[in-house]
Amino acid sequence: MRRIICEVEKCLGCKSCEIACAVAHSTSKDLPVAIAEAPRPAYRVIVEYVEQMSVPLQCRHCEDAPCVRVCPTHALAKMEPDGTVLQQPERCIGCMWCVVVCPFGAIRMRDLDKTILKCDLCIERQKEGKEPACVEACPTHALQFKPVEEISKDKRLRAIREFLLGRMEPGAAVEATVEPR
Repeated sequence: MRRIICEVEKCLGCKSCEIACAVAHSTSKDLPVAIAEAPRPAYRVIVEYVEQMSVPLQCRHCEDAPCVRVCPTHALAKMEPDGTVLQQPERCIGCMWCVVVCPFGAIRMRDLDKTILKCDLCIERQKEGKEPACVEACPTHALQFKPVEEISKDKRLRAIREFLLGRMEPGAAVEATVEPR
């Protein structure tokens, strides 16, 4: 199971991810041609600006996805074994319940046909051995597509580094003590 993560401090807010996403979901898959397509291609990642920082947001494909649970027509479904939440647009009735319950605000309505837009982790690109378009397009590598186990390991190592740097002077020896029971 792989997920998109963002190192927020690296994000420039350039919106390359939004453009790449729209092109990847266009009919032509080619930027100059996609611009003239009707309907215009729509992005599924949204760059938001909060407190002088830019943050790309997309569907987190939650373990217990509230959008899947609330959808009355089952237009959203969790695919096994990787747990990707995918949509079946032909089933969507535009009720917007998924938009309301998404804890990340990562689902939005497409004005044109009142169906939802959400990240699908570029499932078609993955079948071709490619990363999601937003990840590939990010000039600073703020967006990364990693196995969940690697994400967890990176977080552990970062927490350990912060702990060690916060409590010890650089170059100091590390001592471990074990309390007797």
